Amino acid sequence: MMDLARTPSQIGNLIRRTRKKRGLSQSQLGERSGLRQETISLIETGHSAARLDTILAVLAALELEMRIGPRTRGAAEDLEAIF
Repeated sequence: MMDLARTPSQIGNLIRRTRKKRGLSQSQLGERSGLRQETISLIETGHSAARLDTILAVLAALELEMRIGPRTRGAAEDLEAIF
């Protein structure tokens, strides 16, 4: 299944859902990605200052990848209902 995220909070929600689905705590995910638990928390809450390399490290630790594609016509607000 492909998930769509257009905002930092949507990315954070996807990361949180995947982490919980895999039975990991924020601390465990932090250990796997080489980050502090506090950083994982900031990402999951949609903190907009998270660096791209930090997000990519978390995605890799969850065995996820980022794909870039053409933007669809739906507004970002429309996607909030999905999450």
